[in-house]
Amino acid sequence: MASLSSQPQFRYTQPPSKVLHLRNLPWECTEEELIELGKPFGKVVNTKCNVGANRNQAFIEFADLNQAIAMISYYASSSEPAQVRGKTVYLQYSNRQEIVNNKTTADIAGNVLLVTIEGQDARLVSIDVLHLVFSAFGFVHKITTFEKTAGFQALVQFSDAETATSAKNALDGRIIPRYLLSENISPCSLRITYSAHTDLSVKFQSHRSRDYTNPYLPVAPSAIDGSNQFNLGLDGKKLEPESNVLLASIENMQYAVTLDVLHMVFSAFGPVQKIAMFDKNGALQALIQYPDVQTAIAAKEALEGHCIYDGGFCKLHLSYSRHTDLSIKVNNDRSRDYTIPNPAMVNPQPSVLGQQPVQTMGHQYNETQYAPGVQQQPTMPPQPSAGWGSSAVPPMPQPMMNNHNPYIPPASMPQMTPGMMQMPGQGGIPPFRPTHM
Repeated sequence: MASLSSQPQFRYTQPPSKVLHLRNLPWECTEEELIELGKPFGKVVNTKCNVGANRNQAFIEFADLNQAIAMISYYASSSEPAQVRGKTVYLQYSNRQEIVNNKTTADIAGNVLLVTIEGQDARLVSIDVLHLVFSAFGFVHKITTFEKTAGFQALVQFSDAETATSAKNALDGRIIPRYLLSENISPCSLRITYSAHTDLSVKFQSHRSRDYTNPYLPVAPSAIDGSNQFNLGLDGKKLEPESNVLLASIENMQYAVTLDVLHMVFSAFGPVQKIAMFDKNGALQALIQYPDVQTAIAAKEALEGHCIYDGGFCKLHLSYSRHTDLSIKVNNDRSRDYTIPNPAMVNPQPSVLGQQPVQTMGHQYNETQYAPGVQQQPTMPPQPSAGWGSSAVPPMPQPMMNNHNPYIPPASMPQMTPGMMQMPGQGGIPPFRPTHM
């Protein structure tokens, strides 16, 4: 695209002015958008929006003449034109030296604040955190969040301008308190100006917008779970429903991972009731069922991101499954129900836990095959679980600790090999501590 200097409307003959004339703006361009466009070049002290027959023109006034010259010079020589909402904007010096009787909204106190969250993880700051911060100064009516070229922003509506001013004066330039943010979010600061809005329009309660004055406002489907309750985390994202069944995905599989290996790893946190392995999108996945949600949570928190073998091999990624009771139709090398004593094995094969190439299994499954069946299976009572690598890790369930395990034929009992996770309680071997990548 040609530079703006090639446009006949770009007038070099016009004497420089602190006021710039902008044309070809999108419909109902806002003052905030004009300020963001001029901000890289200096402080915009005044604006006049939506002028002209088509309401697609505007004026912006800089605090200093050199700032206006810098903006004109930059876009005159740049191959990338000025844009607002993807539309090319044409700029020129105005024949006026100031904008009269129209101060910038950023300088006029109002009841709505424009908040820019600055920081590497600004987009992870939830609307609930913002509500906690601003509620310290008065009742917050509404909050909406959005992303612009300036970054992650929010509009916060108070009852009156006095309350908004109090919040602005106290919070502008301040860092959000560390205790309000989760550990994975880096420090974020607030930059606050006044907005031209006086009453925000919020159509749904969601992780992006809230109306605290209307409890009967519909809730966006993306923000609720099956029980019609809000299901949002501190980062503003939808929470993952907890379950007693974990879905394990295994990456970087340089060595074989068998059903017995998975049982050994996951049994460190409580009795494993059922396991089903299947291939999906060329990767090995497995469903592991515990008797209760708490045991599954402990296992997930401890094992997520850890590797079964040293060197970063066979890395575990865990999530909660929508299933609660797996239906295991046959016991074989890919699925097993440990709640049934002496199960009949179909095509049993010995486990190979050494450094063997990954074998392609003959059975192809997917997660939906293990939905609850009509037949109810007896469950084992819950047992205490402990954190990963903790000295308080309890020994594995007693039936799994000897060579006469009724659930696994002697030929398929796993044998420890160098480089593999070592489980607590096996022959005096200390608790295993996997590599975390």
